[in-house]
Amino acid sequence: MSEALDLIISDAGDTMKKAISHLETELGRIRAGRANIQILDGVYVDYYGNSTPLNQVANITIPDARTFSIQPWEKNMLAPIEKAIIASNIGLNPQNDGQIIRLFLPPLTEERRKDLVKKVNAEGEQGKVTIRNIRREAIEQIKKLQKDGLSEDVAKGGEGRVQGLTDKHIVLIDEHCKEKEKEIMTV
Repeated sequence: MSEALDLIISDAGDTMKKAISHLETELGRIRAGRANIQILDGVYVDYYGNSTPLNQVANITIPDARTFSIQPWEKNMLAPIEKAIIASNIGLNPQNDGQIIRLFLPPLTEERRKDLVKKVNAEGEQGKVTIRNIRREAIEQIKKLQKDGLSEDVAKGGEGRVQGLTDKHIVLIDEHCKEKEKEIMTV
């Protein structure tokens, strides 16, 4: 019984770590006025009929804090890359000079910064809901074990450990959101 309890708690911890990792990815996609390659993670290019991530058809560099430079490995990919960037709705207009595509990040207005902070907080709240759902599922599994013969004290201890994991991960979410908010609001 104790091994089953440890397995439930371990699985809950692993799933919570994955939720934190997902949150970090989502926060990385929110642009904060500085060029960050993660902004382009959701851009997929039509490469000979296959939907291919942008970083697999071109070299992406950041020459300065507000500019992306995208150099395709094949010249004929300039137009499809340009089309994919426009279709991806990341709010950047590609500039094609026949050799490379440049993306310039416009400076963020105060209003846009506040909107981005709201988006960050919404992502954080979604992460917290995910963590709480993981906690709920783990506690339900512990209660099933208790019905199958696990002692009440051991079950309560297991629930306490799950709650401790939950608290730790929610604090992590808050820290990530505060960090991203600070990054967005710094001019």
